[in-house]
Amino acid sequence: MIVIDGIYYAAALAGAGVIVRWLAGPWFAAPLWLLAAYCLYFFRDPNRSIPAGPVAVAPADGKVVAVKPEGPAINRVSIFLNIFDVHVNRAPVGGTIAAVEYHQGRFHVASREACSTQNEQNIVTVEGSGSRVVFKQIAGLIARRIVFNKKPGDRVSTGERVGLIKFGSRVDVLFGPEWEIAVRPGMRVAAGSSVIARRREGGQTHGN
Repeated sequence: MIVIDGIYYAAALAGAGVIVRWLAGPWFAAPLWLLAAYCLYFFRDPNRSIPAGPVAVAPADGKVVAVKPEGPAINRVSIFLNIFDVHVNRAPVGGTIAAVEYHQGRFHVASREACSTQNEQNIVTVEGSGSRVVFKQIAGLIARRIVFNKKPGDRVSTGERVGLIKFGSRVDVLFGPEWEIAVRPGMRVAAGSSVIARRREGGQTHGN
């Protein structure tokens, strides 16, 4: 599968290549055709096998660049997406979208620690089964558009497609004490199919 945006970009670039070829020759058109092919590759959207059970899955393809505390009893898992990763985002857990907050910000390189708080980002809270998980779609140096296809009150399933970030970017996931982190920095993960945390038996967020 290919995200529809990729088809539009590829078609526009290929069409421009045809015009340039007619005006200046094939060598001048070749870069546009290569970019068209890259757009089809970048916006690919492969199907994934979603694991069963009380688990949280990676919301994005990429490399785990941080696993660290983020305030009292909260752990953060940060995943960096380079320009060759699949950029379709998926829900890390199933439940109800409790909140969606868009924050304007800067465009640091997405692998930097500062981008977790300073970069432009979309913050999504999912609640269900006595747990609350927050994930952030974070723009990077190249990315300038974050897409999120859900709204507060919508229900999502674990691993369900929820949006994408165009070009290099980052996704952070915040887990409460009821979750046991299952990844470490340096690991590669695949959206929807890689388990990044497991629910502790009987675990619930405080106050639920």
